[in-house]
Amino acid sequence: MKFSRMLFVALSLLALIALIAPTVAAQDPLIESVCLVTDLGRVNDGTFNQFAYEGMVRAAEDFGLDSTFIETQAQTDYANNIQTCLSEEYDAIVTVGFLIADATREAAIANPDVFFIGVDQFYAPDQALPNLVGLQFREDQAGFVVGALAALMTESGTVAGVYGIDIPPVVKFRNGFEQGVRYVNPEVETLGVYIDDFVAPDRGAAAAEQFIGEGADVIFGAGGPTGSGGITFAAQAGVFVIGVDQDEYGTTFGGGDTPGAENIISSALKRVDNAVYQAIELLVGGSDYSNLPGIKVFSALNDGVGFAPAHDSPVPAEATEQVQAILDGLKAGTIVTGVDPVLGGLVGSIPEIVVAATEAETPEFTTLLAAVTAADLGGALSDAGPFTVFAPTDAAFAATLEALGMSAGDVLANTELLTSVLTYHVVAGVAATSDMVVGMSSVTTLQGSDITIEVVDGGVVLNGSINVIAVDIPASNGVIHVIDGVLLPPM
Repeated sequence: MKFSRMLFVALSLLALIALIAPTVAAQDPLIESVCLVTDLGRVNDGTFNQFAYEGMVRAAEDFGLDSTFIETQAQTDYANNIQTCLSEEYDAIVTVGFLIADATREAAIANPDVFFIGVDQFYAPDQALPNLVGLQFREDQAGFVVGALAALMTESGTVAGVYGIDIPPVVKFRNGFEQGVRYVNPEVETLGVYIDDFVAPDRGAAAAEQFIGEGADVIFGAGGPTGSGGITFAAQAGVFVIGVDQDEYGTTFGGGDTPGAENIISSALKRVDNAVYQAIELLVGGSDYSNLPGIKVFSALNDGVGFAPAHDSPVPAEATEQVQAILDGLKAGTIVTGVDPVLGGLVGSIPEIVVAATEAETPEFTTLLAAVTAADLGGALSDAGPFTVFAPTDAAFAATLEALGMSAGDVLANTELLTSVLTYHVVAGVAATSDMVVGMSSVTTLQGSDITIEVVDGGVVLNGSINVIAVDIPASNGVIHVIDGVLLPPM
């Protein structure tokens, strides 16, 4: 992912700050009916199609809405299925899946009086519409916690994953799972395969059989019915398995009635039901999506992801407690997955991200990079963490030096001053994402002094004058926020 693209995503997340504003009095409902279009699969498939459907049904019951659904048989049917909902004059349409995003946005543009909710869909700020919202999830966090459990439960030292099409949500699940395994035990081998079909349980089963033959004794399935086919086969072969999206003990394994149910040790939960419900609730309350930047993100912080209980499986209480502690760490920002929360690729350390930004010149961090090198902080910011870094751009450094009547050479030659300034931009022990930062009034930096934080007109201001201009740039050991000035520590 290009760094400029990352900043574009980050800017969209900054607009989520508007969500902390006091809610206005309820207005007349914008909708009276809702129609759901599944991705490939059915509303009883035991994974995210079913969860989306259940969220819609719960909202329809609670708010007295007419509702219906259409099950997609082929990707070529996406636009036609949406059109069916439109022809039947439903006020809101929920579309499920990354692959239906283009058809959803095209329909939203053509039908501005109809509201659209896209599950697993990302819309950048320049694509935002007041009648469209994409629901995004931190699948990497859900995968991370069950990967940790897999590492705790394996006896062979080999675990595996059966994945669906390698679209971003699935890639996030896989990389999160493998990072979670490494977090607990880097010696455990991780196997995995993407299968180019979400509704091929036979192919999922074949992949699981192969992995069992290669020594895997814990298998994660993250690919709709394809993944469910893999874990069903593996569980019935006596191997521990982990489900996805919903608690598959209750769906795929029939609440304990299906053979192999005693071997499902957890599921990586992705609360699509709550997300769909909340998106519909906004419309019922009279609020369109004009205050959202195209997306709404559900993570460990707002209980959008998690892990299911062990049920009948022999997971020790100590293992569950350890996994819960890891989930708590993700929620608090004291643990990071090292996975790009949008596209799902692995990300580099903080200095590596700064180098990438310098090379891409979006924004330029040449002065920051030189300063980190001169102060010999590169190793610390690479190996330790997590950190939250408020990173000034080259333009910010230049303006500050001019105001102080100093040259860059003067500052770079004064290691004590340089270190004091740089460490005043770094908070240790937490990767504070934007939704965490806006709830803070101040943070204590590595330099030892506090930075004050205010939310002003939907933006974040540090020390009363420095604006945060881009947020949530992920690194393997923290997060970077870009600022338009240099924070000078108390002298």
